[in-house]
Amino acid sequence: MASAKTATLTFRIEPGLKEAVRTAAVNEHRSIANMIAVMIRDYCGRVGVTIQEQQALIAEDQKLPRGNSK
Repeated sequence: MASAKTATLTFRIEPGLKEAVRTAAVNEHRSIANMIAVMIRDYCGRVGVTIQEQQALIAEDQKLPRGNSK
C-alpha cells in the first residue's frame, strides 16, 4: 500500500539494532524507513492496534456499492 509520507519520526537506537534493520531492509529490497513502517504495521496487526489510515480505508470501502459490475 503506497501512502503519502507526511510525518517525520526521529529516534535513537543501539548501533546493533540499526544494523539489523539495515540488513533486513537490504534483504527485502526496501529502504530503512519502509522496513521500519512494515515492522510497525506487522506488530500492530499482531497485537490488535488499529492504524488510523487503515480505519479511513475501511470506512471508505464500506461506502462502495457491492455487486455492481459494469
